[in-house]
Amino acid sequence: MKARAAALARLALATLLVTALPRAVSQAPGEPPAGKQSGYAWMARETRAIQDDALANPGMLSVLDGEALWARKAGTAGLACADCHGDARLSMKGVATRFPAFDARLGRPLNLEQRINACRTERQAAPALRYESRDLLALTAYVARQSHGLPIAPPADARLRPHVEAGRAEYLRRQGQLNLSCAQCHDGLADRKLVGNPITQGHPTGYPIYRLEWQAVGSLQRRLRNCMAGVRAEPHPYGAAEAVNLEAYLMWRARGMPLETPAVRP
Repeated sequence: MKARAAALARLALATLLVTALPRAVSQAPGEPPAGKQSGYAWMARETRAIQDDALANPGMLSVLDGEALWARKAGTAGLACADCHGDARLSMKGVATRFPAFDARLGRPLNLEQRINACRTERQAAPALRYESRDLLALTAYVARQSHGLPIAPPADARLRPHVEAGRAEYLRRQGQLNLSCAQCHDGLADRKLVGNPITQGHPTGYPIYRLEWQAVGSLQRRLRNCMAGVRAEPHPYGAAEAVNLEAYLMWRARGMPLETPAVRP
């Protein structure tokens, strides 16, 4: 059944692209749309209501798990996140709006999940948490929640710029057996539908996000891997440099938009 559904989705996407090719894209390649909108704008009223109600939003369960982990000591150092950073409502306010950020010691950008794992291994002397694991998603969601409603503000760091440009190139690159780029859907076809679901502008304003399709919270990299699989391309491994560069570009593209974590999508 899953294989059949995936095949139908690919056929629908190919049909949609053929019928929509004459439509022009108003902005320059890789530039954000003139009227940036979160995926929230395309959601059904019922889905928006779930996101807006903290008691109904299932992603808030992950935030609560993260709050407990924040105070829990870990590793041979016997330290909790709170021992170094104190009250997350104060110390983490605005932090998620600035990731990925350049790490001088490693000489490359880290996304928020990688920064959390770096703190674990370097400060707590604890094992790194696996990508998409419940604990890593929970801690990331809890940290990001402290920036809820704040504008995305990528660092004005010259060292980050080459990585943003590499992410832009990745966004524009055609790939997979369908020979499609991110831009062809999220710039050229935004506001249309694919298998009943809206095609949005692709702004990462709500991650970690709760998707009804997943019945779980997931990271931006999980969503990117899903998109790549949808065009029948080989997804980047979790944490790969190409994936982090693409995250950095997408956050630059969404600059100024409010963070919604945890958002809810179909």
